This record gives sequence, C-alpha cells and structure tokens, in this order.
Amino acid sequence: MLALKTILAESDRVPVLIFDEVDAGVGGAVAEVMGARLRDLSRHHQVLCVTHLPQVGSQAHAHFVVEKQVRQKRTVTHVRQLTPQEREEEIARMLAGVTVTKTARAAAAEMIESARDRRS
Repeated sequence: MLALKTILAESDRVPVLIFDEVDAGVGGAVAEVMGARLRDLSRHHQVLCVTHLPQVGSQAHAHFVVEKQVRQKRTVTHVRQLTPQEREEEIARMLAGVTVTKTARAAAAEMIESARDRRS
C-alpha cells in the first residue's frame, strides 16, 4: 500500500492517509526508507502513521504519543503532541527500551536532525 500511495501521491485526491504499523516486520535501513517515503507523501497529503520504530518516527513533522491509563476500573486513552524535547526523549526510548542512556539520546537527536536536513 505504501508503494502504491507513493507512486500515486500527486494524482491521489485523498487528503488524509492513515497507516497503522505499516512498518511491522521491518527495521534498520528498510524502516528508514519507509519513514522517508511517508515523509515524502506528506508533501501532498496529511499522513498519520502509527509506528514503534524510531527510524520512522524520527522522520515526522509532528510526533504524538498515545497514553492509556486505568482509572477506577476504566481505561482512558489520551493523545498528545510531544514538545521537541519530549520527542527526542521518545525516539531515544524507542531506540533504547527501558533504560534510556545518553548514547540513545544522542542517537535520537542525530536521527531527528538528519531527517530535518533531508526535508530542507
């Protein structure tokens, strides 16, 4: 689907494209290329992509996090946009897992900056 949408991006009149874990089963360089393709699609469409991969998330113009909490035996879900600092921390968490290190933070900052440079 991503390949078709990329090829047809300029002629497709659908204003919003939603991808739910389109990157499942890939990683590394392939995930980075997928993130770049999603970023390219955003030139012609509003793109919403659910991902757990930092290679994809770092390519975004805006980063949102979905948080679930159980309150009085009810699950409440919140979606909020991350600040630039929170975004960097989230990409670092996606890279590192439970323990976020200085190295992961530096790698996250580099990934975000690299994606920003490619957009320019």
